[in-house]
Amino acid sequence: MIKELVKDKEILSARCERATPEDAPIAQDLIDTLASIEDGACLAANQIGITKQIGVYLDKDKKDEEKRPHVLYNPHLMMGLGAKRGEETCLSHEENSTVTRYTKVKVSFDELVDGEFVERRHDFTGWTAQMVQHIIDHCQGKLV
Repeated sequence: MIKELVKDKEILSARCERATPEDAPIAQDLIDTLASIEDGACLAANQIGITKQIGVYLDKDKKDEEKRPHVLYNPHLMMGLGAKRGEETCLSHEENSTVTRYTKVKVSFDELVDGEFVERRHDFTGWTAQMVQHIIDHCQGKLV
């Protein structure tokens, strides 16, 4: 279901709770909401008012047919390489922010498989690494 975007700093700055497999409907709401936003790239659950560690992103580094939404439950940044400062936008903020992002990151996260969480680790680079770091910041209640 498409949800309204939240701009309330109190909700956005709250550290999110760990997600459970029972939170899967939230991921679908995130996917639906992201699909309704022109040029949207990623969205975290607190951006729709739910303080759970869930985010979705579109892998814009892939070919058009592979640009499907990916869900991260309980994402955690394990390592980052190649720190760079740059401008970043956010669907929950009016103004751009200057942030430091790594060009390559290793992230642990849960993936929902047959109703259960399976822990995964993955390396992300480029644009996708930036989106994943943005999601992790939201899950930690960090306002950019």
